[in-house]
Amino acid sequence: MSNLMDTEAGTERFTSYEAELKLVQADLNQQLDEIPELTGEPRKASIAKAERALEEANELLGQMQLEKPNIPANLKSKINTRYRNFQTDIDAAKRKLTSLSDDRRALFGSRYTDNPTGDDQLEQRQQLLSGTERLGRSSNRIRESQRIALETEQIGAGTLGDLRTQREQIEHQRQVLLESESYTDRSIKTLKGMARRMATNRIITIAIITVLVLLIIAVIYSKFR
Repeated sequence: MSNLMDTEAGTERFTSYEAELKLVQADLNQQLDEIPELTGEPRKASIAKAERALEEANELLGQMQLEKPNIPANLKSKINTRYRNFQTDIDAAKRKLTSLSDDRRALFGSRYTDNPTGDDQLEQRQQLLSGTERLGRSSNRIRESQRIALETEQIGAGTLGDLRTQREQIEHQRQVLLESESYTDRSIKTLKGMARRMATNRIITIAIITVLVLLIIAVIYSKFR
């Protein structure tokens, strides 16, 4: 029962990979048909796309190869034939792509030649100089970007330094405020103590005056009695 399930699953996976491979193969063939009509950068882009499709096709062929042992015996002959046909088509596409990739004239333009003379040589030299100038401008832009990045980093470091200084100043002011608050608390306590002493002295003074008045009254009363 387990072997039957494995063979059925293997057949389904092989069929699924086969369907994917057909789509990839169609895309690859389309790219191979378009490449001969292109030159320069569009041709390079199309070749790169075809190379990716070829790589994906080879991966699918590898997956199909792994599933072949799980195919039922009565289907293996047909499966092997289909697999070999796919393999042959992919190999042919690979050879065609290699041939198209090696066509330097198409890659670099109609004026490319291995033995440049006259106008062709001048054109190639101008293209080389133009490429060198573009490279120089790119290098200058990179250096300018690095300079700006360095200046930005320096400004950031300066800003951090200023923030650190301001933080220290704020902490110092906070400490001063705390000390001032402490002095204020002590001053308030001192004033309260002085107020209590003044109140006490006043009470004592009033008491003394009261006693003196009472004594005077007592003396006067004793004389006239």
